[in-house]
Amino acid sequence: MPRPLLPLLLVGLAMPAAAQAPAKSSAPFVVQETGKGFYRLADAVQSAHGGDATIAIAPGTYRECAVVESGRVAFRARVSGKVIFDGTTCEGKAALVLRGRDAMVDGIVFQNMHVGDGNGAGIRIEHGDLTVMNATFRNSDEGILSADDPAGVIRVDRSTFSGLGSCAVSSGCAHSLYIGHYGKLYVTRTRFEKGRGGHYLKSRTAWVSITDNSFDDSQGHGTNYLIDLPSGATGLIARNIFVQGPDKENHSGIIVIAAEERANSSAGLTIKNNSATLAPGAHYSTTFVVDFSHEPLKLGPNDLGKGIKPFETR
Repeated sequence: MPRPLLPLLLVGLAMPAAAQAPAKSSAPFVVQETGKGFYRLADAVQSAHGGDATIAIAPGTYRECAVVESGRVAFRARVSGKVIFDGTTCEGKAALVLRGRDAMVDGIVFQNMHVGDGNGAGIRIEHGDLTVMNATFRNSDEGILSADDPAGVIRVDRSTFSGLGSCAVSSGCAHSLYIGHYGKLYVTRTRFEKGRGGHYLKSRTAWVSITDNSFDDSQGHGTNYLIDLPSGATGLIARNIFVQGPDKENHSGIIVIAAEERANSSAGLTIKNNSATLAPGAHYSTTFVVDFSHEPLKLGPNDLGKGIKPFETR
């Protein structure tokens, strides 16, 4: 059976902020299940002893990070958008390094995450399920980076990825959102903008649902694909708005499928009801879907602007 999602397991997580019980401590990090407050995020995580914890975080800018080794932990801003994690990473990876069973991140801003190998992220998810909502990732190497967990599910909703990515280090490119060999990826109602290299969304998951998002590359610099599915995937890409910018390292495609390997089936991948245009100053032609899988995709209708060819197989 698939693992249940965190919001169903931790009932308090699904409650709006106004409905939650008041915190019992004035410390910035409060574990809601116990009411205990902590002045270090890592101490709040440790207090769960591998069990369930919902950590409510007071407004402020923090140079804190934490590693979750086990259990189910939720990190929730008491006021959405007013909790900022700025520039501090654990294990040279991310502000939050997650390898427990489930994790949730709600209403938190991650910024200025840079590490030596060029993969500094707001969140590094290495195992288990992850739900991210109302979050902002900005001005870092990457927003979210994952390892591999073929049984895992990742959901990103109502979030923003801005000023991310790079191809400046020898280890390879960083991307705004980069998910490895996970089972499923849902990205909904999310904005991608101002990329600084690499791809905006790169995923090796076997199944994707990428719907109702905006990909605005008009102020990007040295970017590549807006969606890269390098191992192939099935699922749905629908109702997204794509704007391909003028400053590209690679402008050959907007959505590219199985360019590196065919580890996943792409048969039946549906791409429909999207719109795509070239930004002012983008004096080139491009292709909306570039397919290396040679499997039967389900395309269209999509609303494509001048200079964008619907499909190409390679």
